[in-house]
Amino acid sequence: MNSRKISFKGSQGAELSARIDEPEGGITKGTILFAHCFTCSKNLKAIGHISRALTEEGIGVFRFDFTGLGESEGDFSDTNFSSNIEDLVAASEYMKKEWESPRMLMGHSLGGAAVLQASHMIESIEAVTTVAAPCNPDHVTNLLLDKKEEIEKKGEATVQLAGRPFKIKKQFLDDLEAQNMDGIIKNLDKPLLIFHSPIDKTVGIDNAAHIYKMAKHPKSFISLDDADHLLSNEEDAHYVGSVTAAWVHRYFQ
Repeated sequence: MNSRKISFKGSQGAELSARIDEPEGGITKGTILFAHCFTCSKNLKAIGHISRALTEEGIGVFRFDFTGLGESEGDFSDTNFSSNIEDLVAASEYMKKEWESPRMLMGHSLGGAAVLQASHMIESIEAVTTVAAPCNPDHVTNLLLDKKEEIEKKGEATVQLAGRPFKIKKQFLDDLEAQNMDGIIKNLDKPLLIFHSPIDKTVGIDNAAHIYKMAKHPKSFISLDDADHLLSNEEDAHYVGSVTAAWVHRYFQ
């Protein structure tokens, strides 16, 4: 694939780092806007493998770092789930102006919950795919362990996530609790593809079951067998990309 690095203004005014991945033969089946997992980045190996599989099938991919993460500017501690959704909308506006409007949203883990919400705000979206997504973004509080009480009392705390320190403020928790995911999923009104591993220890398979139950048809579920949460096995990530490309072709008119 041909990949180029760009930047655009995020929802809070910070410069966000992004990559545009294009098929060598040109885009023939539309474009996808990808949302990465909580505290991850667009450069996660699994995302690169998924993107490569999609571009091999003629689909362009736009992947970026949320505000305060990866190579993007901004303060992570001032962000929350809602600002991530707003970053996705900002990314879609950039795509519409400078490249091609996104036809599908795809999200990994918390990014999966974010694309379910953002799909209601981006007119060009025709389909949605989630990978190892929680049915409610409040699920991420499980990662905060014993720091949640400190955050509630002091207003903030430093939490170790994936071996790195992140400052989490109370507004982040409040924003998670305010989300109405069931209502969002019930009213999705777009084809939905759900990927999840039955042995995912970070976000349990019951989350996928709940999303599937809440969503209306057309909806599809693909089991990722023995894949881990981050799809660290290249074959698992490539499978997600190639199956997504085959599935979405039915809905891209």
